[in-house]
Amino acid sequence: MPSTSGLRGRLGRVRRHTAFLAAGAPLQLAAFWPALTVVPVPSLTEVHRHRFRAMLEVAIPPATSPGHAPRGLRERIASPLIRRQLTYHLLVGPLVALGALAVLALWAVGVTAITVLLWIWALPPEWRIDHRGYLSKAAYVSAGGLLVLLTAVWLTGTLVRADTYAGTQLLGPSRTELLRRRIENLSESRAGVVDAADLERRRIERDLHDGAQQRLVSLAVNLGIARATLRDLPPEALKVIDEAHREAKEAITELQDLVRGLHPAVLEDRGLDAALTGLAARVPVPVRLSVRLEPRPSATVEAVAYYVVSEALTNVVKHARASQVAVRVEGKADTVSVTIVDDGAGGADPSGGTGLTGLVKRVASVDGTLSIDSPAGGPTTLEVELPCAR
Repeated sequence: MPSTSGLRGRLGRVRRHTAFLAAGAPLQLAAFWPALTVVPVPSLTEVHRHRFRAMLEVAIPPATSPGHAPRGLRERIASPLIRRQLTYHLLVGPLVALGALAVLALWAVGVTAITVLLWIWALPPEWRIDHRGYLSKAAYVSAGGLLVLLTAVWLTGTLVRADTYAGTQLLGPSRTELLRRRIENLSESRAGVVDAADLERRRIERDLHDGAQQRLVSLAVNLGIARATLRDLPPEALKVIDEAHREAKEAITELQDLVRGLHPAVLEDRGLDAALTGLAARVPVPVRLSVRLEPRPSATVEAVAYYVVSEALTNVVKHARASQVAVRVEGKADTVSVTIVDDGAGGADPSGGTGLTGLVKRVASVDGTLSIDSPAGGPTTLEVELPCAR
């Protein structure tokens, strides 16, 4: 047996659905008047959206037209957004309204029939005397009224579900617009993740530079002083100090390379030109560098461009056997292009599991594109286009 609270909830839902249909019928029947729909279509749509939200707690997000808002009767009718809304106002809405009127009539008939035993006593006593057997007839009428009410309940729920589905599909954003909004949200979320990762790399770089690197430098200095001053120690102890001093200096060098690979401080302080100049000076292969960036791109784009050049030069040193490299970075209206050309052996392939795979993923993280032309025997040309929001 259903509980009292469950029965009360069902009755409340039926009452809300009936009120929803009754409130919507006048608005939906008004669509038969072209002057009330073609001109103020957005206003009528907003009224229905408010009706769904207030009475059913169904939120239909507003739809927007790509480009400028349609102006004039011809543009409005030609607009896909207005056509979908007109489909609801001129076709679906009136059909639902007619169904709602039929349902309200069923409710009236059912309530009247099921309560016949109550109001029949209001008739004059002479009528009851002249109509013998009226109690059995009234019982049949009440039973029929109960069936009518059950039918009205079912039709009410069916009409509300149909109206809700049509309203969601026709009065809200189209599937294309929902996908576009989803893509925009995903792009913003990914951009936020990329920015957060870049900020985290900067924090790690600062921590390593100001913390671990300084401690290693202090350790190397102390070991150097010990090696220079403690000459009276046994040869084995001096050998250990000398090895420890050498290991400390090598650790400092490796840590400096790691820090520069994460996010060099000069990149944040002085920009991409200065950072790439320092990077090119440390490469054992001659590098011809050209950087033209005005205005300065965002920090994320700078970090990706620096990573591209750094990883590409590392691959050249390790695999290309090149005698020279040319690096050109140019800022355009909405992109930053990076071109790297070496005269090495060629044959570079991103699908081969080399460092180029990481480059492809890093460039794709900001919706950039990367292309490689590397025939066997060289030369190798790597071109990257990075979107740059000014």
